[in-house]
Amino acid sequence: MFLFGFSSGLPFLLVAGTLAYWLKENGIKLADITMIASAGMTYAFKFVWAPLLDHWRLPGFARLGQRRGWLLFAQLGVMLGLLAMAALTPVQLVPFVAATLAVAFFGATQDIAVDAYRIEIAPIEAQGALVATYSLGYRIGLLLAGAVALILADHLPWRLVYALMALAMAVPLATTLVAREPEALRIRAAGWRDAMRESVLDPFADFFRRYGWALAGVTLLFLLLFKMPEQATIGGIMSPFYRDMGFSKTEIGTITKIYGIWIGIVGVFLGGAAVARWGAWRPLGVTIVLCGCSNLLYLLLIAHPGNLLVLTLVISGENLTLGMLGPPTVAFLSSLVNRQHTATQYALLSSLVNLPGKLLGFFAGGIASATGYGGYFVITVLAVLPSMLLFAGLWRCFRGEERARAAAEGAT
Repeated sequence: MFLFGFSSGLPFLLVAGTLAYWLKENGIKLADITMIASAGMTYAFKFVWAPLLDHWRLPGFARLGQRRGWLLFAQLGVMLGLLAMAALTPVQLVPFVAATLAVAFFGATQDIAVDAYRIEIAPIEAQGALVATYSLGYRIGLLLAGAVALILADHLPWRLVYALMALAMAVPLATTLVAREPEALRIRAAGWRDAMRESVLDPFADFFRRYGWALAGVTLLFLLLFKMPEQATIGGIMSPFYRDMGFSKTEIGTITKIYGIWIGIVGVFLGGAAVARWGAWRPLGVTIVLCGCSNLLYLLLIAHPGNLLVLTLVISGENLTLGMLGPPTVAFLSSLVNRQHTATQYALLSSLVNLPGKLLGFFAGGIASATGYGGYFVITVLAVLPSMLLFAGLWRCFRGEERARAAAEGAT
C-alpha cells in the first residue's frame, strides 16, 4: 500500500502545480496556465467510469485479475503519458495538453483501482493501518513530483525531469505484478440491461434510498462546499504566485514541498488521533474551519514578498491544517458508503468533495488577474460560511448515527 500510495501521488502534481512552473517558463499567460494545469480536474469526475473497474475486465490484462489488471493498465498509461509530455514539451501545446489530460485520466483511474484494492484486500479493522500507510506513500510521491522535480528543474531541462518522473513509475508497476489479487466473489449480470442497472444506476440510487431525498441532498451540497478552500489552492495558481512573490524554484521546492510534506504528515497523525478520540464528526467541523481560514495566511506573504521566514510560517499553517482535515474526511466519506457499492460510491463522493474547488481553480488565473492574488484567496475562504451552516444542520443526524455505532461496538 505504501508503493501504491507513491504511485497515486506521483502524477497528481505533474499535471497541476509542478506543470504550472514549466508552462510559466515557456511564456504562457496566467489565465491559460491555470486552465491547462487544471487537468487534475479529471480526478473529480472519476466516478463516471468507476463502474467499469467493478464490472468489466480489460482484454489483455484479465489474467492479472479484476483489480490488478486495471491497476497495471492505469500505471502504464501514466508512465507513457509522462514520456509523451517530455517528448512533446509545451512548444507543441495542443498535443502536449492532450498528453497532460491522458496522464490525469490514467492517474484518476489508478486511484479508483487502488481504493478498490485496499477495501477488498483486508478486513474493515485493518483499513485504518492501510490508509495510513497509503497516505505516507502518497505524500512521498508528492514530495518527488513537487520538491525534487522543482529542484531538478533548476539544473536540468524540464523534459528530462518529466522523463525521470516517468521512470519512477517502474517501481509501483513491478509491485502490481507481484502483488496478490484480492479474493472477491463477483457475480456477472445476466444481460446488458442488468449490467447497466447493477453497475451504474444502483450505486447512485442506493444513496438516496438509504438517507432519503432531503438528507441526501443536503449532505451532497455539504460535500460540494467544505473542501473548496483547499482544492482552490492545489491547481496552477500557486506556482505563478510563488514566483511572483520572488522565490526561486529551489526555495519553493524546499519549503513548500519537502518541509511542507512532513508538516502535512504531522497533521495527518493529529487528525487521525482526533478521529480515534472523538469520532469523525467533531474533528471534521473543527478542521474545516482551520483549513479554510489558513488560506488567509497567504495575505501575509503578499505583504512580505521574498521573505523565507514568512513563507515557512504560511506553509506550516496551511499544510498542518490540510493534513488534519484528511482523516476525518476519509472517515466521514467511508461512513456514507454502502459496502455493496464501495468502489463506485466512494469514487462518487470523493469526486464531489473535490469538484467545486477544482472548478474555481480552473478560473483562478482570470479571477486573480481581476482581483489580485489577495482577492482570490479571500474568495476561496468564503465557502467556509455556507459549509459550516450545512454542517450545523447535519450535526444532529450524523452525530446520532455515530453514537449508535459506538454503542454497538462497545456492546460487542
